[in-house]
Amino acid sequence: MKLVVSIVTPYGEIFSGDVDSITMPGVDGEFGVLYGHSNLLSLLKAGVIEIFQGQSRELIAIDWGYAEVTSSKVDIIANGAVAIGGQNETGISQAIASAKELLEGASNDKVAIYSVVSRIEHVAKSRF
Repeated sequence: MKLVVSIVTPYGEIFSGDVDSITMPGVDGEFGVLYGHSNLLSLLKAGVIEIFQGQSRELIAIDWGYAEVTSSKVDIIANGAVAIGGQNETGISQAIASAKELLEGASNDKVAIYSVVSRIEHVAKSRF
């Protein structure tokens, strides 16, 4: 069974699709969701959302937001979000720079920001 995930911002949809699992930066700690999860509503802090589809993994940096989880669906409303992707190293580097700027504007915790950026860089650059 697949989990239906939707991530939107005030500027439009960032992601929509069927996924195997998703990991989100909750205010009380990072948490993952699989199909069949219990219902919950969570405040999300600045960080990275990881979306797993088969062997691929997508990353989306957010500044803050809310997640509503049901057994078959996750709806995320984020204030700001940047999808970390691109077809080449230049595109990925630009996305990482945008994500870093978004995260720095959302939090004064420099250690947390650089930890998230480091994780994004590691995953994104491993694609090449």
